[in-house]
Order: sequence, then C-alpha cells, then structure tokens
Amino acid sequence: MKICQFSYDNPFIKQRRIGLLTDDNQLVDLNLCWQLDYQREGYANYVQRAQYKIPQSLHQFLQTQDQPIEALEEAYALYLFFQKVGINELKDGTPISFDLSQEESIRFHAPLDKISTYRDFYIHEKHVKKGFEKRNEPVPEAWYEIPAYYKGATEGFIGPEEEILWPHYSNKLDYELELAAVIGRDGINIHPEDALDHVFGYTLLNDVSARDIQKKEMSVRLGPAKGKDFCSVIGPVIITADEFEGNEPNLLMEARINGELWSQGHSGDGHYTWAQMIAHTSMDEFLVAGDLLGSGTVGTGCGLELDRWIQPGDTIELYAEHIGKLVNKVGKKQNS
Repeated sequence: MKICQFSYDNPFIKQRRIGLLTDDNQLVDLNLCWQLDYQREGYANYVQRAQYKIPQSLHQFLQTQDQPIEALEEAYALYLFFQKVGINELKDGTPISFDLSQEESIRFHAPLDKISTYRDFYIHEKHVKKGFEKRNEPVPEAWYEIPAYYKGATEGFIGPEEEILWPHYSNKLDYELELAAVIGRDGINIHPEDALDHVFGYTLLNDVSARDIQKKEMSVRLGPAKGKDFCSVIGPVIITADEFEGNEPNLLMEARINGELWSQGHSGDGHYTWAQMIAHTSMDEFLVAGDLLGSGTVGTGCGLELDRWIQPGDTIELYAEHIGKLVNKVGKKQNS
C-alpha cells in the first residue's frame, strides 16, 4: 500500500488526513470509509467511531494501533466493497475517494505528520569513502564496527512540492538522496531477526545539508546540528513493509537537478542492513512507533561527492522505484 497525508479544499475536508493511493490513480480517504460504514449501520456517532479506527494523523494512528498495516487493509477492504455496490459518498455528499486525474484541489503533505525521534545513519560505503577522501582522512575503523547515526531535529520536516529553506547563515547547500524507514511498533533490545517486524514502511528522504556549517561543526567532533536541523524532506508516500514480503528493499534511487540526472544508486548496497540498524538503535533504548530512521546517502547521492552544487531556484527531484518522485524547489537565501 502507498500511504500519504493529504488535504482537500472543500467545505467538508480541511485538515490533513490519511490517504491510500491505488494503482488506478484513486486517492482513498480511509477514515471516511469507516464513517460511511458506521453511518450505513445507523450509528449517530459515526465520526467518533471512525476516528477510533483511522484518525486523521498517521503518527497518532501508528502510536495507537497494534497492527497498523492490517488496520489499513481492513479500511481498504471497506472501500472495495463500497465501489462494488456503487457507493462513494456519505449522506452529506462528502466523497470517500478522489480521481487524481480529474481532481485539482488535492495537496499532498509529508506522509508522516509528526516524527517521534529522527535518527540518520551513514551506511553507504561509497558515500562515506568519498567524504573522508575529501578530508584527506581514512575511513575510521569504527565505521566498520557499528552502524553510527546522528539524532536530528523533527520540527523542520517538509513534504512534496514545498520550498526548501536556504538558511541565512549558509552559502553552500546540498541535497542527500536517502531511503528512510518509518517505525510502526515499539521495541527495546530488538533482535536482528525480529527487527523488520517493527517497520511500518519506507519513504524517500532528502537530508538537506548546509555543507559549510556542517564542516565547521564536525571539525570540533560535535554535530551536525545547524548544518542539518533547518530543513529535511520526506515523501511523497510511505510504501508499507508488507509490499516487500518480509525482505529488505533494494530500490533503484536517482536524483535529478532541473531535469538532469546527477545521482544514481541502490538502497540495498549499504554496509549494514535495516535489521542491524534497528537492533543497534534499540540496545537498552526504546524505538517507538513514529520514529524515522534514515539510511544515509546512497553512493553519488549528493553534490559534495560530485563537486556540483545546487542553487536557489533549482528543482530537486528524488526518485525511488515503488515509492515515486519527491519534488521540491530550492528557496532563496534568507535574510539574517
């Protein structure tokens, strides 16, 4: 399933909501599927009952559902039933699905509306080697011993088609092509063989970096902080983990700047697996539903590796097979 967060400019639906994208370009509002079901069964509090099943917030949904993927499948089964019997509206005329080839009022947002904790790893050796080569340093032995990560801010995340902030204190901005995992089940001291059971799904991540500031921060062996925390991008959808039948995804990934291919790699060529990253993270520490884990940049997946730099007004298009395209425009440098 492809899960998103969207809003729709009409009198009935104004807040961000959980949606499911179908292969025939339909956007299904899963909460409204339950509203319609309870309404047809004669319940006066059909809205409240539907909120209990599928709330508007994906973060809230993940934190309150023991089996979130199964719960989404149940709501989608209701939609398929209603399509079979020819019903697509509540009594007040609110549609439960939209044809995206005809509907122009839909706006997509970051598919995870709130992030519990953000951790970004560093697992792709090609990217790591290039970075240390530019500093005339060898890759530290410790990199081959543990899947290291940093913790970043969670408030600066944006979604598809939103403008990337260029902070006033930086003169060198960079994109980073990454795959991210969304955690859907709490756990502590998770064994690697059980780790993938805790993944709700995967999405694209652009870990935007102010390289000049990051370089200063890392030179004192702290950070990154101001070099990262101003803006990150996820989307356009989360593809649920069941699509990979219990295996780790190995997806073709690409980055295009103003339509030109700059980066190409595969998500599965990391030195560590998602199972290893999850197990390492959860050692004597809770991993909770709504956490976001980034893999780190795939090989060639940033301007730093290529000595090519994005500019204000550029369009960044990240792509991952099965997930789709994450498109954003780079904003102008902010005034201090």
